[in-house]
Amino acid sequence: MKRSLCYSIAGILLFLLFWQLLAACFVQREYLLPTPLAVLQSFAENLSLLLRHSRYTMIEAAGGMALSVLFSLLLALVMSLFRRVREAVYPLLVLSQMVPIVVLAPLFLIWFGYGMLPKVLVVILICFFPMVIQSLAGLSAADSEMLAFYRAMGMSRRQLFTMVRLPLALPYFFGGLRVSAAYSVMGAVIGEWLGAEAGLGLLLTRAQRSFDLPLTFAAILAIIIWSALIFAVVALCEHFCLRWRRVTAEKWE
Repeated sequence: MKRSLCYSIAGILLFLLFWQLLAACFVQREYLLPTPLAVLQSFAENLSLLLRHSRYTMIEAAGGMALSVLFSLLLALVMSLFRRVREAVYPLLVLSQMVPIVVLAPLFLIWFGYGMLPKVLVVILICFFPMVIQSLAGLSAADSEMLAFYRAMGMSRRQLFTMVRLPLALPYFFGGLRVSAAYSVMGAVIGEWLGAEAGLGLLLTRAQRSFDLPLTFAAILAIIIWSALIFAVVALCEHFCLRWRRVTAEKWE
């Protein structure tokens, strides 16, 4: 684990060194490609501005993630219990992912204005699909023979769900949640990029239009940092919620 972390850090440092040499020695035009040092300087100089816009983006991303979790779990549960509902809804879920977000986001702006609601809806649309698909796969992970065995042991339907199906579904759910966490901030930024009153997407658009590339890259860096933070929180929750799996594996080793 420590060795893989060292390799990851080394890869990032090599990339930054290559970027620094390319921008400083070959491009030599900050309005085309700023150096990493110029980006860090712009990040430090505009930290208060970045934090102010980040507040709106993170509220939209967190709100969209929370609603996605709620809706995806409810729908996955209903689809796992009722086969007809699953057959009717599953194609609609797939079709929803075939429509580009950049096509739907302007419609949300027309219908709901330039506030937070359309951005939250974009985040939900991006995060909802991987979570509901993974949760459905997890709830269906218990095969019929396993369920028949536990029924023969006298378990009720509620016990089968809480003690068999739900524990098996948790790894699938967190797998989908990790994917959604990586895309949540991006979804909010896409909505802000098309039209907003505040947020990192709006700041990114203004910096690009003024050809302020150091600030543009600083905004991108802020997006990466917040996305990584949400991903780390999800990974930490997964670590504690699935600790029983590691304990069980160690017990049987």
